[in-house]
Amino acid sequence: MSEQRVVSLDLLDRAVVRRRAISVVVVAVVVGAAVGGIVGLFAGPPGFLVAFAVLAVPLSLMAFGEARKTYWLDGTQVAARAFGTRRVDLARATRLDVLVTDVRGARTISLLVAGAPKNKALNVALAMYAGTGGRELGVYELRRLADTLAGTGDTRALVLSELLVAQLKSEARGDGAADRPLHRLAALAPSGRLARRLPNEDVARFVATLD
Repeated sequence: MSEQRVVSLDLLDRAVVRRRAISVVVVAVVVGAAVGGIVGLFAGPPGFLVAFAVLAVPLSLMAFGEARKTYWLDGTQVAARAFGTRRVDLARATRLDVLVTDVRGARTISLLVAGAPKNKALNVALAMYAGTGGRELGVYELRRLADTLAGTGDTRALVLSELLVAQLKSEARGDGAADRPLHRLAALAPSGRLARRLPNEDVARFVATLD
């Protein structure tokens, strides 16, 4: 990868991600041990080990993968690496969607992309909000992503590029997080659902109302 072309798309600091992963591992071990202890009362040590492994190991592996996961933009390709590396070329994307996840009062708005070269799917977080505050990708990262999307010529990509440009203009004006386009768009998703894809038509109508 050319260092001049590579842009990190990690929303959260690595230290924050690692702390979250450690917390998940601790919970997984505690829950696995508790359930294993109950099963062990009836099935003995083998039952404890099986129950512990079934609960603790998958969650620990998932947490380890999340701790390692990193995203970047390399030319027109968005890439993610955890245990392996996945890439999607935005210029040849077959899917470009806005996804909003709502977990414990924190909403994350992401770009869900899929397509060539290997028909993989990636979910790139653009911003995370809780109440009127939150965390967003940096100005340079959003600018590069917006330029890359605009350069594809795809209608869906152009709409998303305009959304990111509007976000940058809002930040430049000094608007608070709650008044920025990504926050406003995330707020349109109904609450009470873990993940929701916003229809492309709704996103386009929203973008058309922006300055």
